[in-house]
Amino acid sequence: MTTKRCGWCGDDPLYQQYHDQEWGVPCFDDSTLFEFLLLEGAQAGLSWITVLRKREHYRRAYDQFNPEKIARYSPGKVEQLLQNPGIIRNRLKVNSAVRNARAYLETVQRHGTFSNYIWQFVDGEPIQNRWRKLQQVPACTPQSDAMSKQLKKDGFNFVGSTICYAYMQSMGMVNDHLIECFRHEECAVASRT
Repeated sequence: MTTKRCGWCGDDPLYQQYHDQEWGVPCFDDSTLFEFLLLEGAQAGLSWITVLRKREHYRRAYDQFNPEKIARYSPGKVEQLLQNPGIIRNRLKVNSAVRNARAYLETVQRHGTFSNYIWQFVDGEPIQNRWRKLQQVPACTPQSDAMSKQLKKDGFNFVGSTICYAYMQSMGMVNDHLIECFRHEECAVASRT
């Protein structure tokens, strides 16, 4: 019997592993939330598989996504990162990671945890969607619009509504697994535990 998955992960084993183990699982861990905020920003204009294939390179290049270290990156460190073929060498995106690390630290200081801050946009509970086709899944929602607006106000960038919605999907703030996908119910159950 073939495992029913969301069609977007195709046949790529790395994509399938990500889909089966991470995507859509409610995440309240600040370290993971920060990592994915930077990765989603790096993905802008590219396919997610491109970023997923570079994830380990990003972890090494960005000091295991340590926000305190990234926030202190000097212009020289940024230039060094722009020479690293293991990451997406886009000056705006690399500078954005530094800026977002600084904004993240300020946000954590104000809210206690980043999880408290980011989950407010769904009232602390994952939204359970029941899509039958990929075409039904929106690119953004009123919640991602609100998240984007607030993140920008708080000093983050590369956080447009579409990026925010992809972030919400990956962090399990919304369950957008199709109802025929074996992960839909598993992620729904995970949100109740």
